[in-house]
Amino acid sequence: MSDRLEFASQAFAPFIGVAPLMRLAFANEDIKPIGEALLKRAEENITDANALMDCSVYLQIIGHHDLALAMQAQAIKTQALYSIPAKKSAPGIKLLVIMGPGDLMSNTPIEFLIEDSDVALDILYLSLDANWPEIVPEHDVMLVGIAESESNQALLKKVGLFIANWPRPVINLPEYIAQTSRDGVCAALSDSTGIEMPVTVRTNRTTLGQLSAGIIDVHTLLSGDHFPLIIRPLGSHAGKDLEKIEDADSLQAYLERIPSEYFYLSRFVDYRSADGLFRKYRIALIEGRPYVCHFAISSHWMIHYLNAGMGESAEKRAEEAECMAHFDEEFAKRHATALETIYQRMGMQYLGIDCAETQDGNLLIFEIDNAMVVHAMDPADMYPYKKPAMQKVFNAFRQMLENARHKSTANVENP
Repeated sequence: MSDRLEFASQAFAPFIGVAPLMRLAFANEDIKPIGEALLKRAEENITDANALMDCSVYLQIIGHHDLALAMQAQAIKTQALYSIPAKKSAPGIKLLVIMGPGDLMSNTPIEFLIEDSDVALDILYLSLDANWPEIVPEHDVMLVGIAESESNQALLKKVGLFIANWPRPVINLPEYIAQTSRDGVCAALSDSTGIEMPVTVRTNRTTLGQLSAGIIDVHTLLSGDHFPLIIRPLGSHAGKDLEKIEDADSLQAYLERIPSEYFYLSRFVDYRSADGLFRKYRIALIEGRPYVCHFAISSHWMIHYLNAGMGESAEKRAEEAECMAHFDEEFAKRHATALETIYQRMGMQYLGIDCAETQDGNLLIFEIDNAMVVHAMDPADMYPYKKPAMQKVFNAFRQMLENARHKSTANVENP
């Protein structure tokens, strides 16, 4: 901690990055002194882009979202490129990641995937009003880290034009990322064997008002479906303003509380197990192979790992450990066909899946995208089984980079 503080205090010091700051916060360390040092640097020199960007991360961690994004915008305007050297002495691969402006859920959280590795990372921020730089860092592989959102659709299209016929291998092409909206994933996976993802539609406040008033019924929006429904505003993540709506009166009350203009709507699926508890998996799908990242158990249908009570229950952790230990021969085997379908239809070498199992054994998809947080920050004394499981994920990600580089080299040698 003291080393980080001293580092953060130095004018024009190298970029710290998301992972070290998030790791300290995750461990309940007091990061305020680091944040104050970064703020002081940014105030003293508005051209200290590394301080601005790191300060933006700090402000997001402590909940000052708008100020954080304003500081990030100033950082990107000053300097588009941010570098994190490989942790091991000699970098084995040079990775260039294309990111866009936004909060910590707006891009692939790449740093957590390559911590303590031999990957040298360059992050290049692009925005709609910026030109593609004339020179980019030398790299072995490019990864497009921009996540799908309504605001990012135009940026993804622009990046796609920029990197057409790129001379290096590119992981996660923009046109595939653009299809990972909730309704886009639903459309891509329709009529898939072994997969359940209720039809998701985009709708607006006026239409939902008509539904709540009884002017139209659920079938008008979701053919064959019924209450209860799941609703969330467009652009919502991490369960923000996500609710289960039991009837028209509940919908009216929701609209009175939530000021958004556009929403996603879908049928609620009761996926509780025989014991009455809900279970949710987070999976990384890397070159088509699934890796479990966490397994959360809760009495509530809306599960987030941090509020599922995993830390308070040795019984839940024991079940998660068992899940991780036998994931390949159990869950992955049960859903092999479904997972292969997802890989083929989504077209991405790396993606995350939040999912569960329905009562009749299908794979229930909540979300698929390239920006899910995959990390190894949980304390080893409480979660001793997690580090080996997560290392499998990190090794697979590193091998994906190597495979991409190798294919590129082979194509050059054998045109």
